[in-house]
Amino acid sequence: MKLLFSITISVLAIFPLLAQEKPLKLGIAGLTHGHVGWILGREHQSDINMVGIFEQNTELAQRMSKQYGFSMDIVFDSMEEMLKATKPDAVAAFGNIKDHLSVVEACAPKGIHVMVEKPLAISLEDAKKMEALAIKHGIHLLTNYETSWYETNFKAKSLLEEGTIGGLRKAIIRDGHKGPKKIGVSNEFFEWLTHPELNGGGAIMDFGCYGANLMTWLMKGKKPNSVTAVTQQLQSENNPNVDDDATIILTYDTAMAILEPSWNWPIGRKDMELYGETGALYSDNANQLRIRLSTGYSSYTEETLFFKDRPIPYDDPFSVFAAVINGSLVLEKYGPYTLENNMIAMEILQASLDSSKSGKTIHLE
Repeated sequence: MKLLFSITISVLAIFPLLAQEKPLKLGIAGLTHGHVGWILGREHQSDINMVGIFEQNTELAQRMSKQYGFSMDIVFDSMEEMLKATKPDAVAAFGNIKDHLSVVEACAPKGIHVMVEKPLAISLEDAKKMEALAIKHGIHLLTNYETSWYETNFKAKSLLEEGTIGGLRKAIIRDGHKGPKKIGVSNEFFEWLTHPELNGGGAIMDFGCYGANLMTWLMKGKKPNSVTAVTQQLQSENNPNVDDDATIILTYDTAMAILEPSWNWPIGRKDMELYGETGALYSDNANQLRIRLSTGYSSYTEETLFFKDRPIPYDDPFSVFAAVINGSLVLEKYGPYTLENNMIAMEILQASLDSSKSGKTIHLE
């Protein structure tokens, strides 16, 4: 009897492990986004099985097939054909931002979960359609940001909530690089990244979304009271149809945020500064965080902390996606990946676009 009991317990203990090891069948929608290399070049792990790719540009697909070693047999020139032939559990979108809506329109009715690259959509109108489809059909709709992998950002939020620097009064979030042309993105990526309809804008959308996402997370879903944005075009020869530099000011009841998305930074950056009543936190990059505490008028103490990458599964967006779908991970409310966060981020981005075009401050309801 003891032997039978022991065997039963052992088998029951193994079942969850077997369930977790069943790989997620993942389809890829588009290959034109420069970030697609994150999944194509991902080291083999048991949680994801890439079963199909939708890409109409055959030359691009063949080029990437040679670079990353996937078979052209899994490439389809129709989204519907890819979904029908491969029956994925989930799809990751790596085309232009405008296509995010059509990906959700194709996947949601079939119960297929979707993760898009930031931002969620090109407009608040499209975002609302995507949200309605996700809710109606009960799918997960995640948005991936590189800064979601930064352990420093999570430590900064924790220190802020612990009261290390007192109440938050000002945040400055800077994101960007020298510009798509100057950093040498592919022609396929450049064509839509600098297209006002396919990307929704220039730097204001491409990098303004990071600050909108992070502030919504830090403020636990509270919307800003107002949004004021100014854009410029400092590289008209490279970005003739869109802005390449922006400043966005968000006001809250007790704080202000300044977002500085730009394609004119001399050095690529994704950093955040949080200023409280008694000190400041500087999330310099993914691994370095500085803490300054006031000791007088201009004097302070400073401590620099270094962190490794986030623990599994948070170190990899596809691991997060798989874990959310299989139920082993529940994302925190208004966390960076969540739909609820990114709907507010889209409100901020839409207001930023409207403000920059009208020259007026936009007040959110």
